[in-house]
Amino acid sequence: MTRKFRAQRYAQAVFEIALERNELDRWQSDLKQIARLKGDAALLSWLLSPKFSFRDKARLFKRHLGDINPLVLNLVYLLVAKGKFDMIGDIANGYEQLVASYRGIERALLTTAVPLEDEDKLELEKHLSTLVGKKVVLEPEVDSSIIGGFKVRIGDKLIDGSTRGKLQALREELASTR
Repeated sequence: MTRKFRAQRYAQAVFEIALERNELDRWQSDLKQIARLKGDAALLSWLLSPKFSFRDKARLFKRHLGDINPLVLNLVYLLVAKGKFDMIGDIANGYEQLVASYRGIERALLTTAVPLEDEDKLELEKHLSTLVGKKVVLEPEVDSSIIGGFKVRIGDKLIDGSTRGKLQALREELASTR
């Protein structure tokens, strides 16, 4: 089982618990707080080290996390005990996507060659929302290698309107006619 798949299973389980308890926002906030701890390389290597006892690791979390949902803290303990704490970022991201989808929001990665103006971004969000049937929130990214146009990834769908994509398609069409 791949790490991404495992993280998604944890995210789904966490989402169902949070939904049942009507605590979607609190869980989201707590998971983000914990995921930020993963950015500390020294802390992460300490947590993943078998040299330190689980009790010491649990005390460290209790001190660093303060007022956190006890069930979220149990998830952290479970991940630490299994040596899987490095998955917390993927779990938090998966959870965030599930909450957004539940609320009728679809996140989309927008790649452009140059930064997009705010009004153009809003217009594209409206158009994509109509196309998808959900409110679309764009996460812009600049990649000059696409030359011009844009690419949008919504879930597992890709809309490639980039100049680079069109040139690649033309190259493949010309190669197949030989």
